[in-house]
Amino acid sequence: MYDLIVIGGGPAGLAAACAAWEGGLRRILIVERDRELGGILNQCIHNGFGLHYFKEELTGPEYAARFVDLLSQTGVEVRLDTMALEITADKQVHMVGKSTGYRVERARAIVLAMGCRERTRGAIGTPGTRPAGVFTAGAAQRYVNVEGYLPGKRVVILGSGDIGLIMARRMTLEGAKVLACVEVMPYSGGLMRNIVQCLHDYDIPLYLSHTVTEIRGRDRLEQVVVSEVDERRSPIPGTEMVFDCDTLLLSVGLLPENELTAQAGIDLDGRTRGAVVYENMETSLPGVFACGNVCHVPDLVDYVTAESQRAGAAAAAYVLGEKPADGPVLEIKTGDGVSYTVPQHLRPGRVEKSCSLFFRVNRIYGASEIVVSSGGTQIARFKRENMAPGEMENITLPAKLLEKASNTLTVSVREV
Repeated sequence: MYDLIVIGGGPAGLAAACAAWEGGLRRILIVERDRELGGILNQCIHNGFGLHYFKEELTGPEYAARFVDLLSQTGVEVRLDTMALEITADKQVHMVGKSTGYRVERARAIVLAMGCRERTRGAIGTPGTRPAGVFTAGAAQRYVNVEGYLPGKRVVILGSGDIGLIMARRMTLEGAKVLACVEVMPYSGGLMRNIVQCLHDYDIPLYLSHTVTEIRGRDRLEQVVVSEVDERRSPIPGTEMVFDCDTLLLSVGLLPENELTAQAGIDLDGRTRGAVVYENMETSLPGVFACGNVCHVPDLVDYVTAESQRAGAAAAAYVLGEKPADGPVLEIKTGDGVSYTVPQHLRPGRVEKSCSLFFRVNRIYGASEIVVSSGGTQIARFKRENMAPGEMENITLPAKLLEKASNTLTVSVREV
């Protein structure tokens, strides 16, 4: 039996395993379905990683390599080319691997770090024919950065999430012509630095409140039709633009990989589509923790690392039998302007000094305040110069402040 099984060897799984080792666990197993550790970072060859955690600018592979090096200094066991098929309530993990075949391993604790996947054309229901040349942005990124293939020469990108923005620049640098980046919302879904560095610097137009309404082509993509949308995101007749292109990249959102989580009966949040977690990233199933993109999708890998280290340390404490303090459980509710929060529950008795709370706003804000209230009474507020849905917000709640709360905490935003 293992002390801990970590499902996923990306940045979340690596950080959780290292933290659990530092916390005193010695029988730790990482199960990774790919051929190497590092997860999605291995294909993210652009820089901008590690500014918070390592205090220097790294590429994705460099960031992953730092944690692979840290892991190599421990005794953590790694199984690559191994797929986790099922987890059970009594912490059995069913897995199948190239070298091991079908195995069932037991653990005292489990960390879920399976990451996320991209939404596809089928998920958004774009009408038209089914030609070659339609890719998710992440798939195109792997083709270009890992496999060495250029998916096309004349490109339209649907969605302005960070992957889409980064691929607009990447395709341009490889010699393709990016005709437009099209976003259905009235604001971009990516970081402002990516909008500037990936679109503005290369004169790539961004069409807000627009979407692709038709895909044309028989064997290979030939054209896409782009239309303006109204406030209900419905296409406006007469606003159509036709782009002659051979490639359409979809950057239309990420979904946590939570099939294993749901199968185990763990509570899911309908807003994040990830597990409902407590302040230490523990799920509704005691001894099972979730972290990284499988829980929600932060915009910085540094945030993933911090969350995952918290999950790994908490898993170690759980296995070693540290008795947590009893006490009330606070439900965190979303007020005006807030889409979701992570964690969704807080146990003040288990917060030593402070607790980080991550959330996203649901529209663009100028000068504003983040207000935390309980029982109709304001207990904290945080000022912001501006906020946008594409950028994760993070506030720190001191343990003493949580003592003033009743049964719920409500996080809301108001403009000032």
